[in-house]
Amino acid sequence: MVSTEAVWVRAVRLTAAALLAAGLGELVCDGPADPVTAAAFAAVIAIGERVRITLPGDREQTPIGTAAALAYALLGPLRGLPTSHGVLQVIAVAGLGMVSGAVPPFRTPDPARVDAVARRLLTVAFAAALFQPLYESGTLDRADCTGPAYGLFVSGIALLAALCDAVLAAGLHRARTGLRFAAALGDELRSLLGIGSAIVATGMLISLLAAEMGLWALPLFCTPLLLAQASFRRAAAVRATTGQTIETLARATEVAGYTPPGHARRVADTACALGRVLGLGTRDLALLEYAALMHDIGQLSLVEPVPCGATARLPQDEQQRIARLGSEVIRQTGVPRQVAQQVARLADPCRRPDGSEDPTLPLAARIIRVANAHDELVTLARQRGLPASAGRLEALELLRLECGDRYDPRVLAVLSGLGRGDGRPRA
Repeated sequence: MVSTEAVWVRAVRLTAAALLAAGLGELVCDGPADPVTAAAFAAVIAIGERVRITLPGDREQTPIGTAAALAYALLGPLRGLPTSHGVLQVIAVAGLGMVSGAVPPFRTPDPARVDAVARRLLTVAFAAALFQPLYESGTLDRADCTGPAYGLFVSGIALLAALCDAVLAAGLHRARTGLRFAAALGDELRSLLGIGSAIVATGMLISLLAAEMGLWALPLFCTPLLLAQASFRRAAAVRATTGQTIETLARATEVAGYTPPGHARRVADTACALGRVLGLGTRDLALLEYAALMHDIGQLSLVEPVPCGATARLPQDEQQRIARLGSEVIRQTGVPRQVAQQVARLADPCRRPDGSEDPTLPLAARIIRVANAHDELVTLARQRGLPASAGRLEALELLRLECGDRYDPRVLAVLSGLGRGDGRPRA
């Protein structure tokens, strides 16, 4: 049975391919309107595809190429003269630029990159379909849509195109990572407030000012966007360095013999899998991974290691002491403060003394506590010679005995679903 996510990906690819074929067919049959302008935009789009950047969550973005493609879709007068390239030529020119810049010669393209190109092409087609028919038919002139009104009209279409792109990107991101659609859409909308707003503004400005400046608007307004890309690359390098530092610190307890080899990474992988199902976005998942990797750092303060590093079987107050000490160490490393806050609350009970749920306990802390205890119990079962499936089943049963106080019922339900391989909570 084909999953909904696979159907979505196929639909995006096939729709983009069909539109590109239609655009190229018209371009071959009728020839391009204003070939110089078409070639200039196609070249800038191709260059933009070559200098792409990667955002958190391995989401690829091409600010210059996307802005140029959006500008061509919203291009009205050029140096005071009307244009007549139409929707299909916009699709053909944008598609040629995207494909030539995104696909390395003589190499099979990466599926994720194919999806990204298809998404961007559909976004450009959407913007062109909203603008070009109204412009070419003279409807905007008859409605006296000039001056500020024309600028507002173009801005509105650019915003709608950005929202369309966010929805498409969220669907593809969900299909690739299993992230919930709401969380994926939230990531895309937050991105829209960052580099996305610069892309939309640049595309809109090029289309508006080309009426007076002609094609000089392309290099003039793409240059600031290129400088912004350099800043994003530096930020990505900082994130990569932070991740490497955390990975190194996480291994400190293993090297010192306080925890079994690979324990921190297994806990982090399980925690991230739980977080995706529970609806965490890309940024929250990154913080969750950092905290899960460093959750045992407080054990370095112990005089004698806990047998097998199994802190989940320690008394509550001892677990809390280790968590607080680990949080203090993390605060000195320069990682985001939320990581230290999550680790500090790892051993806190889910319920208050009156039996009500504690709303101040972070979801990340609840997730890591379950993931940590599960890995410890599975490791102990393996050392006793139990088969892997029996060890996981025993671990789940032991965790359920303390469900509600130590371990969050929602997290345990999702963990049961992951154990069955369907990624859904147990009914």
